[in-house]
Amino acid sequence: MSEEDVTATPLLVPSAGTPDVIDTESAFENALKELAQGSGPFAIDAERASGFRYSARAYLIQIKRTGGGLHLIDPIPFGPGHALFAELNELLATDEVILHASTQDLPCLRELGIHPKKLFDTELGGRIAGLPRVGLGPLLESQMGVSLAKEHSAADWSVRPLPIAWLTYAALDVELLVELREKMHELLKNSGKLEWAEQEFDSILATPPAPPRIDPWRRTSGMHKIKRRDHLATIKELWLARNTIAQKEDIAAGKLLNDYAIVELSMSMPKNKKEFEKALRPLGLRARWLENIDTWLKVIHDSSTIPEDQWPPLRSHSDNSMPPVKLWRDRFPDKYAPLTHARASIELRAQELSIPLENLITPDYIRRLCWEPPPGATEVINEGAVREKLATLGSRQWQIDIVAPLIASALLEKEALPEPKVADEAASEENPA
Repeated sequence: MSEEDVTATPLLVPSAGTPDVIDTESAFENALKELAQGSGPFAIDAERASGFRYSARAYLIQIKRTGGGLHLIDPIPFGPGHALFAELNELLATDEVILHASTQDLPCLRELGIHPKKLFDTELGGRIAGLPRVGLGPLLESQMGVSLAKEHSAADWSVRPLPIAWLTYAALDVELLVELREKMHELLKNSGKLEWAEQEFDSILATPPAPPRIDPWRRTSGMHKIKRRDHLATIKELWLARNTIAQKEDIAAGKLLNDYAIVELSMSMPKNKKEFEKALRPLGLRARWLENIDTWLKVIHDSSTIPEDQWPPLRSHSDNSMPPVKLWRDRFPDKYAPLTHARASIELRAQELSIPLENLITPDYIRRLCWEPPPGATEVINEGAVREKLATLGSRQWQIDIVAPLIASALLEKEALPEPKVADEAASEENPA
């Protein structure tokens, strides 16, 4: 039976009802006792206030365990490093922790002092198993025959008190997570991919936090419009000023002034409120943007006095190891040829294994190996050196076993594969001669 044939039953409330929010030490202690009396893995989820707050902290923690109840913990009254979170962390270390899309929730859990020792990620498990839709809702529909409402997925979870409808929604995210884990485990085991998934889960837990981005202001949306370095200097100063205010007030930066507004202001360089409003009116001027208008106008003025030798370069030089791939075919054909063969063979293998290419191997690793192959790997097959380089980059052993022979062979290629002409082929099918 395909996913489309499944008739899902709406899951409206947890089997034991929506529990009260835990916001006192006594209630937290009781929850820990109940969880300790349960057995098996712990299903966990967290709700943040993305889009509303600057921080990525958790504003609600949901935990369920077989025989240990379902609990909704408000972490705000306790704060990071609280003794009860330390006790919870010790309890979680006794068994597996189940998360869906774990890389989204682990940072805010770790901020509180929760560091799982053993992980099962149902979303990643679904990807490796080759399922076409791996969101929590679609997985519950295809594997459990139930559907979840997602009307509160973008809610501001920092509000207090939290509405009962939101709490019910949050509780349902872990209501069947243990059972879903069992389904995913069975699928992975039957397809011979369980060990692959386990290596991925272990890698997630072992990966340290990402270092701070170099020049994060360069990720401002709409930067493609900028052709002048003086405009870039204004974008940088506006971004930094906005970030300072957002962090201080714990407000999502985009609410103070969104990226497109920053870009428009950098190109128009308004000198007063009238010019400021005129510049942003095409974007749909918002009252919130005017709350700090004196700051924005001062930053714009000050940025206009920055000496030219202090203007940032149009392109970042933080990663000068590789030029954009779009330049390879014409400027670096000796690099481009093996890249086309490596991509083609790995894409084919990913299809054969029913796994997304990005889960089979990080695409950037393919590019790096083709741009700077191990010594001698372009003359003879040197699979051992390719394996070593992949391991250094961060590939897991199961990935290395699959892709290393393919890349080692591709590095010997001197002629590029032709680019697929998908658009031309589609047009010829629609308009046959």
